[in-house]
Amino acid sequence: MAQSRLYVFLWRRWWLAFILMGVSFVLFGLISLNLLHLLGANLEYLGMHGLEAAREGGLVQLLEIVASGYFAAACYVAFKLCEKVLVERAASASGSAP
Repeated sequence: MAQSRLYVFLWRRWWLAFILMGVSFVLFGLISLNLLHLLGANLEYLGMHGLEAAREGGLVQLLEIVASGYFAAACYVAFKLCEKVLVERAASASGSAP
């Protein structure tokens, strides 16, 4: 099975994959900790105050919350990639690149 260049890069530099895994795990946790509560509060604010809330920056805040959600998802994907690399490397008998 052909692997991506990023996968092979992380396979050869397992220590970097380990560091990236830790950083992405912490970032995912910090970003997503209160994200659903903020989204609910923002939607409630927009629903109650309508156009006035939009003028006061409610839509901009909603876009920022959505962007934070996508960044959290990207951190999760990075974590899962590094986890896959490290688990497969640990499970391989030879330790040679895929």
